Amino acid sequence: MIQTILNNTDTLIGQESLEEKLKSGRPLRIKLGVDPTRPDLTFGHLVVFNKLRQFQELGHEANLIIGDFTTLIGDPSGRSSTRPVLTKDEIKENAKTYLDQAFKILDKNKTKVHYNSDWFGKMGFEDCLQLARKMTVARMLERDDFSKRFASNAPISIIEFLYPLIQGYDSLILDADVEIGGTDQLFNMLVGRTLQKDAGKSEQAVITMPLLVGLDGTKKMSKSADNYIAFTDSPKDMFGKIMSIDDTTMWTYHQLLLETSEDDIEAMKQEHPMQTKKDLAKSLVSRFYSESVGENELAQFEQVFSKNKVPDDMPTFTWDALSENPEEDLIINIMHETKLFESKGAIRRLIAQGGVKINGEKMTDPQKVIKDSEDALVIQAGKRIFFKLLKK
Repeated sequence: MIQTILNNTDTLIGQESLEEKLKSGRPLRIKLGVDPTRPDLTFGHLVVFNKLRQFQELGHEANLIIGDFTTLIGDPSGRSSTRPVLTKDEIKENAKTYLDQAFKILDKNKTKVHYNSDWFGKMGFEDCLQLARKMTVARMLERDDFSKRFASNAPISIIEFLYPLIQGYDSLILDADVEIGGTDQLFNMLVGRTLQKDAGKSEQAVITMPLLVGLDGTKKMSKSADNYIAFTDSPKDMFGKIMSIDDTTMWTYHQLLLETSEDDIEAMKQEHPMQTKKDLAKSLVSRFYSESVGENELAQFEQVFSKNKVPDDMPTFTWDALSENPEEDLIINIMHETKLFESKGAIRRLIAQGGVKINGEKMTDPQKVIKDSEDALVIQAGKRIFFKLLKK
């Protein structure tokens, strides 16, 4: 069992104690916490969710903590500056869909869900002071991110110092046997061991998982870096984003997201990388939606990119829905009104780069006037966006 648990992990601290607990035969309490700083979970979360699900399959108790209280502080891990402060209402709104997203991976019937505001909301100031007494400033400055900020005279708020203590206190409350997190959470999880030991309890084992690289192939996947795939992405966007990654990143995704074995990856490396990437995209879309949806997105992708055809399921708009002018309008106005693009600036850049076509003809002028036509206009923007424009 321990070899299964070690699969894909970066670090396991407390292995000897964990093996003893596994021999006892009792279901272990496995802890994973997520802070609702944004409304969507990303594939970066999928790496740790996979490990928690693995423990479920081995018969252990999964404890998912929604850090609605810790989000008020903001996790400083890996940060060079203090996180923006969110209000309670913003946090509550972000957390609304977390469980629906999490249960796409976890077994709902085998998951215990906790909100850490349930216990922290009842603590008084004296309780917080007693908790703060458990750690020293010197120990906190052992953290790489804190020490770098301190050395560069970058601000570190006192409340950020409290974050590892608060995350660690969650482990004390749950009496966790194992905590799972990314490599950037190691310090916080070790604080949990310290608090458990101080309370005379058995120390949790700590499992760190590798941080998933984002779509750019260099930085950690995150919303702030805009290099992420969200659990809530549409099948088309999810498939397209996966197809955009480089070949090196593709193997990492196979290993960490699909848990493909090293032997299977070595065998795949003998195949054409494009086919392997399409299989990866189809498998991940199927996991979040269904096998038939995954097959459909593969077929649509091949129709557009391999056979140079337009997709069958593109959105359709009528002229009068997009333009106040009865007969003609600027291409940039029409595209902006579809709400398929972030801004007119993004559209201008696409056009300037030659990424916009109307019925296959490349557009180079954002001030190009197009006219209402008896014939449908098929507009392509970039590699993945298509829409059809019909007469009013």
